[in-house]
Amino acid sequence: MRLTVRLVDIAARGILLHQNDAKSLGVLPGDRVVVSSPGSGKATADYVETTATLIGQGLIGVYHHTSNQLDLKEGETVEVRFSDRPVSLDYIKKKMNGEKLSRDDIRTIVTDIVHDTLSPSEITAFVVSSYINQLDMDEIEALTRSMVETGDQITFHTGPIVDKHSIGGVPGNKITLVVVPVIAATGLLIPKTSSRAITGAGGTADLMEVLAPVEFSATQVQEMTLKTGAVIVWGGATNIAPADDKIIIQEYPFKIDQIGQMIASVMAKKFAVGANVVAIDIPVGKHCKVQTIEEGRKLARQFIDLGERLNMRVECALTYGDAPVGRTIGPKLEIKEALSVLEGNESPRSFLQKSCVIAGIALELAGKANRGNGADLAMEIIKSGKALKKFKEIIAIQGGNADITSDQINPGEHSYIVRADSDGYVVDLNNHSLITIARTAGAPADHGAGLYLHAKQGVSLSKGDPIFTLYADRKWRLDKAIEVARRLHPVMVEGMLIDRVPNVMVWNPGRSPTSE
Repeated sequence: MRLTVRLVDIAARGILLHQNDAKSLGVLPGDRVVVSSPGSGKATADYVETTATLIGQGLIGVYHHTSNQLDLKEGETVEVRFSDRPVSLDYIKKKMNGEKLSRDDIRTIVTDIVHDTLSPSEITAFVVSSYINQLDMDEIEALTRSMVETGDQITFHTGPIVDKHSIGGVPGNKITLVVVPVIAATGLLIPKTSSRAITGAGGTADLMEVLAPVEFSATQVQEMTLKTGAVIVWGGATNIAPADDKIIIQEYPFKIDQIGQMIASVMAKKFAVGANVVAIDIPVGKHCKVQTIEEGRKLARQFIDLGERLNMRVECALTYGDAPVGRTIGPKLEIKEALSVLEGNESPRSFLQKSCVIAGIALELAGKANRGNGADLAMEIIKSGKALKKFKEIIAIQGGNADITSDQINPGEHSYIVRADSDGYVVDLNNHSLITIARTAGAPADHGAGLYLHAKQGVSLSKGDPIFTLYADRKWRLDKAIEVARRLHPVMVEGMLIDRVPNVMVWNPGRSPTSE
């Protein structure tokens, strides 16, 4: 069938057909057609949406991604024919049925994800089927290798190459900003690719973006790392393990982080940058992704096992996850705290100690410190000012202002202090609620949004003492965050009201009023 092109200003890929033309072609919404351009000589298979009004008969609406791929122009005539469904859908259905996928099965699925052959709903089907029918270690290895092979890779002709990762789930976990410069200050290379926030209030890339650009190609990452020893960049811009970002987008609405896919996601990015040594932080706590020590040890064993299969030395640290790391949540607030620690401030102690422990593990694995002495070496590097100097070099090479200090970073101009209603001790912090409040305030998109914790577990408070301060770049977001904070009550103070059960009077004719 020959149809006339109408360019549709939608960024995604896909095509739009009048329902009568779709019927003539024998396709339904979600089916695929091959679109061929006689002008450019190019062709592609794409999935179909139909309409009765937006596009007339004899026309084909072509979305932006597809029109660029085919070099189409408005009014051009193209050939359209029915296309078979990709075989990767059979493999996804195979996983839905609880069957094990082969390496070739997984490679085909990942290749189709990278090439946008699969629609968002089809990728979602893969995510959900792997969530219900867990991937085993062979499948995880195959997924890891496929993610690496279908993207860009970095090769360094020296070593060891070091990397670190936190599986997330704890607000304020800004330790990468300290760990990376500490490691690089010893002469090791650490090309740190980081993520943006998915469900949190600030991924490492969101935080670093306060100081410098974070979007670079794999080649640029390699060049910058060779010059300064380290970078802290957004992995999504590098085309390293590109399938991972496409999978994460489909996981986001469900707020799921399937363990097998998560392990493959982490290790693929380490493998793709040539890492030989990897330190992994696994926060454990009732509000974390990993809630018990036993679960943490099992996950650690899986990371180590996969590392052995990939010829990487991996060590995991199970860390305390029932409270935020440090006192800040949100991009500018966390950057301010990290810079303050690098400048020599020893508070908050929990943030400083965790950073040194994770950096110490990497230093020991890389041979820079004897076992058990790595954390002490990391602390020395921070106190000497070498880590701060290296961090400034990283900021500079990524195009930021290396002269910036913690005093120059200010959070959002709108703020509100949440105070204790009564005397008591802080007995619990709900990480999920704290993240929700910070995101409601605008984090991470609004860099100034977030919150500062004045009190953590065990601290004695008197009525009226500040518990935390909310910050926002926009007043309406602050007002909304205040409402959410009042509803979620994220910090529990012993002696404060937990709940109130109302006494509702019910009037029954002929009887005295009763309480229910």
